[in-house]
Amino acid sequence: MADLLNSPLHDRHLALGAKMADFGGWSMPIEYPGGGVVAEHTAVRERVGMFDVSHLGKARVSGAGAAAYINACLTNDLGRISAGKAQYTLCCADDGGVVDDLIIYLRGEDDVFLVPNAANTATVVAMLAAHAPEGIVVDNLHDRYGVIAVQGTRSDEVLSALGLPTGHDYMSFVDAEWDGRPVMVLRSGYTGERGYELVPAWEDAGALWDALAEAVAAQGGMPCGLGARDTLRTEMGYPLHGNDLSLEITPVMAGSVWAVGWDKPAFWGKDALVAQRAAKECRLSRGLVVTGRGIPRPHCAVLDEDGQVVGEVTSGTFSPTRKVGIALALLDRSVPLGGAVSVDVRGRLIPAEVVKPPFVEVQVREA
Repeated sequence: MADLLNSPLHDRHLALGAKMADFGGWSMPIEYPGGGVVAEHTAVRERVGMFDVSHLGKARVSGAGAAAYINACLTNDLGRISAGKAQYTLCCADDGGVVDDLIIYLRGEDDVFLVPNAANTATVVAMLAAHAPEGIVVDNLHDRYGVIAVQGTRSDEVLSALGLPTGHDYMSFVDAEWDGRPVMVLRSGYTGERGYELVPAWEDAGALWDALAEAVAAQGGMPCGLGARDTLRTEMGYPLHGNDLSLEITPVMAGSVWAVGWDKPAFWGKDALVAQRAAKECRLSRGLVVTGRGIPRPHCAVLDEDGQVVGEVTSGTFSPTRKVGIALALLDRSVPLGGAVSVDVRGRLIPAEVVKPPFVEVQVREA
């Protein structure tokens, strides 16, 4: 993995014996010894876990009218939130395909902090810079900040042990300090559980990780890799760019229409998305729960009761919580919720039921 980028916590993962893999061009931990993905997944669902997600991008758009500029580019409507709040949004191409999905931290009218996906950061930054009016500055800060996610029912106890703020509203952030060092604390999560994402300076990430690891262990939790992060987000039905969102899979198809400000005068890809939404012809993302034995995987064909191909799996895994195979799939509109389908897994047809995600009870927004 000599050509991969390393997070500021790389040496700590190696010291723990983590299984490392390429994730968006970064060498990141997939799982740790002592139980692996299932144990880490269960720790988050029942107690607490911590994740290094420093591979995620970081960028700042600043200057007079920075927020208004971002609002004219990305899909969601920043007018729905105020300073100190965060918002999920999408960066689309002219044809409506998704270049990336990302989180916006709205610091003020003239200051916006962005967290794109690792592999797409340079593209998003380049697009925003290319269209920026005079006075708007777009900075790629990918290696200036780390990101550590603390997720689970005991996440408040973990942050409180470090003197960090807890209990603020979902998708709001606080500028805090830990050990005299600045850290942004966002109430958020990609797991479906109550949780936070901490954004320290790159050089402070290691010390913060060490302190969090001690507090997490005291709550019966553990470090978690991106394998558990994937099973947790799939149980919630959250999309992963490159699987459930892509240049070929639009927000309309992925069921992300709630993250589009349809009444805004303009955003990248608006005309194409408005037309696609009105046509009501494209496939739509649905959930699948396996009723037989087997685990659906991306690109597996989905067949109806007559044996006709009616869709394709975009994400599929074994659900450690429900102990069955689950999937997200793009299906023809003719396939009803509650309907019976089959998934072709290497030539073997596995029966499944069409459902609306999430696959587990939602905890992320609880006060």
